[in-house]
Amino acid sequence: MKTEPHIETHYDALVVGAGPAGMSAASALAENGLRVGVIDEQIAPGGQIYRAVGASPLPSRAILGDDYWHGETLLQRFIASKAGYLAQTTVWQIDRVGESWRMAVSAAGESRLLSAAHVVLATGAQERPVPVPGWTLPGVMTVGATQVLLKTTGAVPQGATVLAGCGPLLWLYAAQVLRAGGRIDALLDTTPRTQRRAAMKHLFDFLRSDYLVKGVSLLMEVKRRIKVISGVTSFRATGIDAADAVEYTRDDGTHGRLPVDTLLIHQGVVPNVNLSNALGCEHEWNDAQCCWQPKLDAWLHSSQPGVFIAGDGSGIGGARAAEAQGELAALQIAHLAGASDAAARDATASAVRARIARALRGRAFFETMYRPADAMRIPGGDTLVCRCEEVTAQQIVDAAQLGCSGPNQLKAFLRCGMGPCQGRMCGLTACELLARESGTPMRELGYYTLRFPTKPLTLAEIAALPATEEGEKAIVTA
Repeated sequence: MKTEPHIETHYDALVVGAGPAGMSAASALAENGLRVGVIDEQIAPGGQIYRAVGASPLPSRAILGDDYWHGETLLQRFIASKAGYLAQTTVWQIDRVGESWRMAVSAAGESRLLSAAHVVLATGAQERPVPVPGWTLPGVMTVGATQVLLKTTGAVPQGATVLAGCGPLLWLYAAQVLRAGGRIDALLDTTPRTQRRAAMKHLFDFLRSDYLVKGVSLLMEVKRRIKVISGVTSFRATGIDAADAVEYTRDDGTHGRLPVDTLLIHQGVVPNVNLSNALGCEHEWNDAQCCWQPKLDAWLHSSQPGVFIAGDGSGIGGARAAEAQGELAALQIAHLAGASDAAARDATASAVRARIARALRGRAFFETMYRPADAMRIPGGDTLVCRCEEVTAQQIVDAAQLGCSGPNQLKAFLRCGMGPCQGRMCGLTACELLARESGTPMRELGYYTLRFPTKPLTLAEIAALPATEEGEKAIVTA
């Protein structure tokens, strides 16, 4: 029997992610009369920063702070815009078909096709891996993961809890837990003292930023209530079946040991670039943030036609910058779609760019101070790097000494980066290890070449795809 051609659901623009950048972009596009679809893996809009902002289980608004509740404004606008919202939906492939982009997405175990002339990737950030000895033991979690529990369920640590690492999120989460009645026994601060001094050259912009009062008050709130151990140069989780202690060394040569039921680790966040990488967008190495980010023009347009990248997925800048970047991308898309002329676009864009500049003022201070130390990013010995394939740091060093010259060749040597996470948890670490061993700068070494599908999926999801006019499944094999 002849297969009938499938008519895809077509939009003027598709937005991937419903955090501040995604909600802002979708709202602006819909308000300009464009048909917009928003694809989001979460159960409700908000992204990580504004997760559960529309249905918080917490008894007091003071727990998460005013910055979190700003998300209500974005959410209300998003709902009022009538932009289409596809919750709990995963994008696992994007390909170019004529003048449009076609997406294969899955929800509730079933796949479907969507298409649009323009795409906004608002995939946000992910936590940087913290490959220290014992980081895979039960009881060791990232700060971001536990903050998800706080925002969605109100859960806070109750047993012996230690935070270890560096970055603003570490201090913010500590304050939120204390406000919620949770327990934190100590904070091990791995911020190198030399970087504190180096950050002083950016002090003037920091003093003029919105971060100053917030940052100082946050540090004081935490330091008044818990023990902060600074100058930590290394730490490890110990235990057999689960973490039972954290051992650490300070820059003065002293050692310490703290019992734990829960060890929460964090070394900042990096752009989530798996989709933009698989899509073939050009990327560049950001040495200040120790991460890859896409190359974009002044309108956040990538090297791929019709693909825009806004928010922390384009480079870490925070929620307010992401919100304004979503607006900026929407202005250009609306213009390209014929919904506004250049004069109207440019008049609005100047104010939006000013918002972005204001939100980014003071970021250089943070990036310099909280740049993760080499020891926190580049492990050695038997420390696991690739959790999916159980590849250690020493195995990667050995592969480099045998002639492995790049991250893609590393897949052939060790299958590193070929597990379900598609390199999300090992990519940066493995590449920095190879770069160190080969003496090749990261910008020259490159990163994994990622392929679709970018997320694990079942055979049933592939089989559920509609057929094309040629009678073949609408999936690109790479």
